[in-house]
Amino acid sequence: MKQIATVAALALLLAACSSTPKTSAQDDKASPSATPGTAATGSASQAELEAQKMAAQLQALQKESVYFDFDQYAVKPAFREAAQHEAEWMRAHKNDTLTLEGNTDDRGSPEYNLALGGKRAHAVHQALVTLGVPSARIKDVSLGEAKPRATCDEEKCWQENRRVDFVHKLN
Repeated sequence: MKQIATVAALALLLAACSSTPKTSAQDDKASPSATPGTAATGSASQAELEAQKMAAQLQALQKESVYFDFDQYAVKPAFREAAQHEAEWMRAHKNDTLTLEGNTDDRGSPEYNLALGGKRAHAVHQALVTLGVPSARIKDVSLGEAKPRATCDEEKCWQENRRVDFVHKLN
């Protein structure tokens, strides 16, 4: 989350420092008052757009999760697309590391839930390795029942809490 905030802050900083772009390339050539530094403004604008695009992609990736059935840790076919998105990002961004946070609902002992969260994170880890992501760039963490998204004692809440979250860190 800190990484997204950093990228967003960088994008805002670049936006605040940028100047109004020219309306066409011919304006630069036709204007005798154009300064040599004008070209740098265009590249800063391009860098700003790239930073914003990257921040939006990271934010979308961090919202994805892989969900599991009760007492299970096999990655269901419905969530292979989420793993594919993560793998594509990781292959394209060699300076990114990924932490997989395994979560459970609050049923079961804390010890059991920590073990199950670890198995879930490891199952997603293996899916990503199969999709071409180097294992050394992935870290598995089990949070067990410590990080619920929903807190009611109903199936809809338990289902929301049985998941693996993706946390990216660009180095």
